[in-house]
Amino acid sequence: QVQLVESGGGLVQPGGSLRLSCAASGGRFSLYRMAWYRQAPGKQRELVAGITSGGSTNYADSVKGRFTISRDNTKRTMYLQMNVLKPEDTAVYYCAMSGDWTGVSKWDYWGQGTQVTVSS
Repeated sequence: QVQLVESGGGLVQPGGSLRLSCAASGGRFSLYRMAWYRQAPGKQRELVAGITSGGSTNYADSVKGRFTISRDNTKRTMYLQMNVLKPEDTAVYYCAMSGDWTGVSKWDYWGQGTQVTVSS
């Protein structure tokens, strides 16, 4: 049984940094494509960044140059380093595993989410 647990969210001032983690149990982690999504109040869930089993990455235009996605297959953990945070980055951040970043419905597994709030 696959379980994803996010951590690292919190309250940060504009311009600050946070590092999110997504720890996976069950499944063959190293073989799966992974992604971070976020959902702000009243908005649809959107792709933030994705990473393939081979380490190739892609990013939403809104976070390019500020966020970095990575994975450590030995620790079965994915990360999202978020720098120069802006108030518009405020959202619940979710990790997803085993899927396709062409759509939210394309993912097999989701974490419970972690809140990121960027405010002074």
